[in-house]
Amino acid sequence: RLNRNETDSVDRHIAFNLHLADSIGALSGGRYDVTVKPLVEAWGFAGRQAERHPDVDSILAFVGREKVRVEEGRLVKADPRVQLDFNSIAKGYTVDLLARLVESFGARNYIVDIGGEVRCKGVNRQGGPWRIGIETPFDGNMSDGEYVQKRIRLTDGGLATSGNYRRFYLDADGNKVAHTIDPRTGRSAVSRLLSVTVAAPTCAEADALGTMFLAMGADDALEAVRTMPDVKVYFILADGADGYEEYISPAMEAMIMQ
Repeated sequence: RLNRNETDSVDRHIAFNLHLADSIGALSGGRYDVTVKPLVEAWGFAGRQAERHPDVDSILAFVGREKVRVEEGRLVKADPRVQLDFNSIAKGYTVDLLARLVESFGARNYIVDIGGEVRCKGVNRQGGPWRIGIETPFDGNMSDGEYVQKRIRLTDGGLATSGNYRRFYLDADGNKVAHTIDPRTGRSAVSRLLSVTVAAPTCAEADALGTMFLAMGADDALEAVRTMPDVKVYFILADGADGYEEYISPAMEAMIMQ
């Protein structure tokens, strides 16, 4: 309704997601921006048919976080065509809400998983850490855990994985068009960075950070994480042949199962 300009009322959930998205966006150099929705639609990833030749320059005129603000619970747009897309954060936020719900009923050992966005606490039935598999990111991998690259131990907090190996298509020239869009260029953020897994205190944070690093591309993402000593990330990158390279941040190393 906000995107269709049928209301300007912002509830607490939208306000929270917008605030968190701003904090992640401030780290991204413009690569993470929730006003990206018109671009996502133009490229065919929001329930719309892809445009054969999207007019990216025209769309960029109403993309940009500075073009929307919240005033006294109301969303104010600089242009009515501005639209918000919380796909990169809201699923993680929903996982956090469910985790809060099960804790309110007294659960102390649990795992909540919605399509790979995870929040857990305590231990599994065997009394050990929860074990979460990270898929091998080859194009078209739609299996349910059949191909696992690594397993991660988790006892408290959120975990999310972002990748461009499921939601993509090839254009008329055979170029890969993936669902992660760089809001600075308006085009698909495709690089040799194939999969990003982030552990964070909440799943919403992990979800947003995963998208941010994927949108940065391999070189910028690797440079960024090396300036963030506390960040817990696991990257899977193409090695230029048929295999993969891996990067595990120092803060994540203890969580990786050997």
